[in-house]
Amino acid sequence: MDTETTTLPPGKEPALRVIPMPSDASHTGDIFGGWIMSQVDLAGSIPAVRLAKGRVATVAVNSFVFRQPVFVGDVVSFYADVVKVGRTSITVDVTVYAQRRPERETCVKVTEAVLTYVAVDSNRQPRVVSPQQ
Repeated sequence: MDTETTTLPPGKEPALRVIPMPSDASHTGDIFGGWIMSQVDLAGSIPAVRLAKGRVATVAVNSFVFRQPVFVGDVVSFYADVVKVGRTSITVDVTVYAQRRPERETCVKVTEAVLTYVAVDSNRQPRVVSPQQ
């Protein structure tokens, strides 16, 4: 497990920033992986929705790596970047960082994931992603 400290990406705004609560943790104090996965999906959907100019559906989790645990009270930042646009699909890379211990803050990369979304219409059928303007 990589324990190297890092910094948040300079000049970038996170798609999502959250502080996990005790209800998001196991009895040992580690945040449930499923909670992190759901937050990653939300964060990844934000640039996908903007690019698609409407509704998207998650169709694939291409990769998901937990590098470090997340703890109650960490400030967790989710950075999402579109890495590929297909006819109806949008692939997003999500990198997650945890800032720990406010008295002597450290920052670690905790998760990396790649997800694919498909733009859908009001009938939940795939639709063409509009070209960028």
